[in-house]
Amino acid sequence: MNYNNIYVNTENGISTLVIDRPKKLNALNRETLEEIHQAFKSFKEDKNTKVILLTGSGEKAFVAGADISEFADYSVEQGADLAASGQEKVFDYIANFPKPVIAAVNGFALGGGLELAMSAHFRVASTNAKLGLPETSLGVIPGYGGTQRLPQLIGKGRAMELIMTAGMINADKALEYGLVNHVVPLEELMDLAQKIAGKILNNSMVAIAKAIDAINANYDHTINGFEREIKKFGDSFGTEDFKEGTSASL
Repeated sequence: MNYNNIYVNTENGISTLVIDRPKKLNALNRETLEEIHQAFKSFKEDKNTKVILLTGSGEKAFVAGADISEFADYSVEQGADLAASGQEKVFDYIANFPKPVIAAVNGFALGGGLELAMSAHFRVASTNAKLGLPETSLGVIPGYGGTQRLPQLIGKGRAMELIMTAGMINADKALEYGLVNHVVPLEELMDLAQKIAGKILNNSMVAIAKAIDAINANYDHTINGFEREIKKFGDSFGTEDFKEGTSASL
């Protein structure tokens, strides 16, 4: 499939999705969100895709935010639809994706950009990364899950401060807060992401999909996470991966 705002490369079980709007610092507009959705739909069906790496083009930005020019004159109803559609098609879709998604944050990850990174299952960052949710400075609040995922990742007090001040934190502070797992120089970022993806590929992708589902259940108040874990654990016993893995171990 041809895209206007992203490009995708798949090699050795790892698909890399690069958001490519350099003149806009990779800002998200509706077309870009739709392309990300379509790409992830194809990843789900593609047997060659085991792990997804998500990053931005260039050296300045992962995603500098949403494209403000597109929604500056939206009505209340249009604003709500923007958030609902984005969450359904991209942010929640990625968060609950059955294959591992790693965000490689290469520069600014602000607003919708940070929300996109937080939708990934975990994050690695370059030393030049700057992360924040500046929406309140524009008279709006995060609308792509930022008010929910940021407190889950760094705690309520820190999230409250970051959102209320519309501030940014650097990569080292993000590491200290637990917002990212690793920080490396920019030139080493994708190598690190590839290395971690390679370690994931050594394990059962069937089991990993069940683990993603069980872990996410802990953050859904409508689900008993322990019960979900028990079910997914039990389901694992019926898979070929379990039979092969235990036979090899024994």
